Amino acid sequence: MIRKMLFVGFVLMGIALSSCSNYNKLLKSTDNETKFEAAVDYFERKDYNRALELFDLLQAAYRGTAKGEDISYYTAYSYYHLKDYTVASYYFKRYVQSYPQYPRAEECLYMSAYCYYLDSPKYSLDQSNTYMAISELQLFIDTYPTSERVAEANELVDNLRAKLELKDFNICLMYYRMRDYMAAITSFENLLKNYPDTERREKVLHYMALAYYEFAENSIPEKKRERYELAVETYNNLLFLYPESNYLSELKDVESNARKRLESYQ
Repeated sequence: MIRKMLFVGFVLMGIALSSCSNYNKLLKSTDNETKFEAAVDYFERKDYNRALELFDLLQAAYRGTAKGEDISYYTAYSYYHLKDYTVASYYFKRYVQSYPQYPRAEECLYMSAYCYYLDSPKYSLDQSNTYMAISELQLFIDTYPTSERVAEANELVDNLRAKLELKDFNICLMYYRMRDYMAAITSFENLLKNYPDTERREKVLHYMALAYYEFAENSIPEKKRERYELAVETYNNLLFLYPESNYLSELKDVESNARKRLESYQ
C-alpha cells in the first residue's frame, strides 16, 4: 500500500514538473497563436495566474485586433476571479474605453461598477469605494438605460445607500450619546434630508425631540425658548406621522416639561 502511494506521488510530481517545464517553454516561445490558445485554455480551466501571465505577454502583439479585444476581456475577468476587484475594475473600464462599440462593452461597464460594489467595506470603515461604486453604477444606468442589468444596478445602489445611511445614523447617535446636542440635531436633520425615504424616520424624530429638549435644558437663557419649542414641534411631528409609535409614551414627560417651561415665557 505504501509503495503504491509512493508510486502515485512520484507520478503526480512528474506530471507537475513536466507541466511546469512546458509552461516555461511556452513563455519563451515566439509562437503567439499557441500562446493565445494556451492562455484561453488556462482561463477556462480557472488557472487565472498563468492565463494572466500569457495574456500580458500578448497584449502588445494583438493590440487593435479581434484577439486583442478577447485578451482585454479575459484579463479583466481573470483579475475578477482572483478577487482583485480594484485591478479588475480598471481593466473592465479600459475595455470599455478601448472597445466602446463592441457588444461586450455594456457588460464590462457594469462589471467595472460591480467590482467597486464588491470592494465596498462594512459601514464602519471609510466609504470612498462605496461612493465610487454608486457613481459608477449610475454611469452604467445613464449609459445603458434600457439594459436588462439596470434593475440589478438600481438594487445595488439601494444597498450601498443603505450602508451609507446606517453609517450616518450611527454618527448621529454618537453625537447624541456624547451629549453634543447641536451636532446631533444637525446630523439628524441632514440624514432626513439625504435619505427622505428612510425607514428610520420614526426613530430619528424620537432622538431629535430628546436632543432638542436636552439642548434647551443646557442652553443660555436667550436660547431656551426656541429650543423648547422645537422639542415640542418635533414631538408633534412624531405624533402626526406615527400616532401608534411606542416612542410617544417615552417622550410624554419631555413634551409636558417643555410645555411647562414655555408657559413661563408667556
